[in-house]
Amino acid sequence: MPIVAHSPLPTFERLRERGQEVLPLEHALKQDIRELHIGLLNMMPDAALQVTEQQFMRLVGSSNQIAQFFVHPFSVPGLPRSAESQAYIDRYYSTFQNAQEKGLDALIITGANVTNPALELEPFWQPLSEVMAWASENVASVLCSCLATHALLQQFHGVERQPLGFKRWGVFNHRVLHPSHPLLSDINTRFDVPHSRYNEISREQFIAAGLSILVDSEEAGAHMAVSADQFRVIYLQGHPEYDINSLLKEYKREVHRYYHGEREDYPPHPDNYFPPDVAAVADAYREMVQVAKRRGSVPPPFPESAMLPYLDNTWGDTARAIFNNWLGLVYRLADLDRRKLYKEGVDPDDPLGLNAKQ
Repeated sequence: MPIVAHSPLPTFERLRERGQEVLPLEHALKQDIRELHIGLLNMMPDAALQVTEQQFMRLVGSSNQIAQFFVHPFSVPGLPRSAESQAYIDRYYSTFQNAQEKGLDALIITGANVTNPALELEPFWQPLSEVMAWASENVASVLCSCLATHALLQQFHGVERQPLGFKRWGVFNHRVLHPSHPLLSDINTRFDVPHSRYNEISREQFIAAGLSILVDSEEAGAHMAVSADQFRVIYLQGHPEYDINSLLKEYKREVHRYYHGEREDYPPHPDNYFPPDVAAVADAYREMVQVAKRRGSVPPPFPESAMLPYLDNTWGDTARAIFNNWLGLVYRLADLDRRKLYKEGVDPDDPLGLNAKQ
């Protein structure tokens, strides 16, 4: 079933423009179909705020579960915002308090940019910690992206992420380690995932924390892991939500940073992302930028339109399948009455019986 346009959030119309079905609220209210309320804690910086919102809502709306999906985006204090972005949040986003009062069946937490050497020094750390603590007691399942994965592991397991010493970015091949897990049902045993990060939780750290690694990459490390109960917290280090041009836009921003003196080296190509034709265009543009920088002139516009048609999305179908499986499990769990579980001989800490299948 589709996502429900229950607010004036502009993303609903953008999803319609991209061909995705979005159900008007008045139509949803006439249907006797189970509602699932999904929180989206969006902590991304201004440049990616609305894009990330759209990416995750698209994945939720692509689910084929027999339910109506109400997505409630909200943010937390302590994140640097322009006046324009703050006005957008104030107008279209919910608040954490409203999410608590509404009640959520599941929660997605995005990544965020950091400027301090330790996560606990970030201004948003305390409000984020409050959200995570509440969600651990009140939400059926939490799906964490990138920095959110690192933050939850630090708060609940005392595991601190490790700096890579470089930026891992590009598209990397991954292998499913537990194909029988319900989250991975009916997906390819090998698939690609984009990554973009300077830090990581290692395989050894995930395992030492008592977590199960479900998807791993020889080159990029552990991508997907789950909490000991196999479902209540899902940890992602990659970015399956990315659009086909997300890494291209990141590369463009890094090129502009180089030209303006915000980084010393010219950015390398994202790994495994540029085919030869695109790499040739990127290298030709590099020469133009470096000449313009030496001469103090303005380089020509970034050739995004010449590069985009030759890029491939090799991860989107798998991302949609995993989100569909996740929301299907959320749907099942939402219909379980924990008070009856003991009488039925079901472990209330593993009501879906996922541990028994591992």
